[in-house]
Amino acid sequence: MKKIVFTGGGTAGHIYPNLAIAEQLKNWEIHYIGSNGMEKDIVSKFQNIIFHEIECVKFDRSRLIKNFKVPFKLYLSIKQAKKILKEIKPDIIFSKGGFVALPVARAAKKLKIPLITHESDLTLGLANKIIARTACAVCTTFHQTSKISPSYICTGQPIRENMFHGDKSKVLTKLRYPNKPIILFVGGSLGSVRMNELLAEPEYLTGDYCIIHSVGKNNISSIKPKDSYFPFAYLDPICDYYAAADLVVTRAGSGVINELLTLQKPMLMLPLSKAASRGDQIENAKLFSKLGYGEMILDESLNKQSLKQTIDKMFKNANFYKKNLQKTGKNDANAKIIELIENFS
Repeated sequence: MKKIVFTGGGTAGHIYPNLAIAEQLKNWEIHYIGSNGMEKDIVSKFQNIIFHEIECVKFDRSRLIKNFKVPFKLYLSIKQAKKILKEIKPDIIFSKGGFVALPVARAAKKLKIPLITHESDLTLGLANKIIARTACAVCTTFHQTSKISPSYICTGQPIRENMFHGDKSKVLTKLRYPNKPIILFVGGSLGSVRMNELLAEPEYLTGDYCIIHSVGKNNISSIKPKDSYFPFAYLDPICDYYAAADLVVTRAGSGVINELLTLQKPMLMLPLSKAASRGDQIENAKLFSKLGYGEMILDESLNKQSLKQTIDKMFKNANFYKKNLQKTGKNDANAKIIELIENFS
């Protein structure tokens, strides 16, 4: 039986695409190397995946003085990853990039283990720029990214199979079958401070719409339901909420917007500012907005008035977004990536 190691973590966007591939691999021994973070909590629920923990270090773009310890911590992380890989003896490694994956990739290079990495965003993150130099293949979500090098292959974004089987009736029961359009605000597992501020007094929206709001597990105790406003700590399973929503308001991480694209759900994207990120979400949102999959509001223009006006506009022009979303082809990223894994292992 062949062995594969998946790596990537820190955010859901670095974890769930790995699981989308792992779930469809047949007759493989599956391992996952990650940190003591979100990935450990999520991956440990899968009985067929063996989780291995290493120390990880993240480069801090905002406070450069904090990075003087990075080389020493990275050295220790690579050493830990190398020891684990020697024990597993995998045939191949699949990486989703990010700071968790970097030490695994460096260890793989030393041990001459083939590695495939995947980039979700239009532009490569810092870790993937380094990992890509020695990867046998770099998978990309966007065609524009695949033009960087002949070794870059546009596969699309891996999507978990359960995303296609959402049951909206379960959510409609919780909402008591509203007679208004349903808007889903996705704030992520920790919630979005900006979204929570915009919906602190949701009455400017609830007159016309029913609002589902993912507020984050640390915020739910202080946020109460109101008429046509339903806050949840987290959305589980999120596929049911996607199925029930007429419009999704979200940040512009590649993972979530590509899920919505695959499900043909119109989206209003609120990308993180460049001050709060490397600007990848802005690039993602610009592209999806240009292609007519949804609209975007930049952080400096985001307020209650611009939010309400854009939402009203999107419902008024719903057929425009629907037609553009229907033009997209079938997402066969999982099959393409599995074929690469089989070929390079």
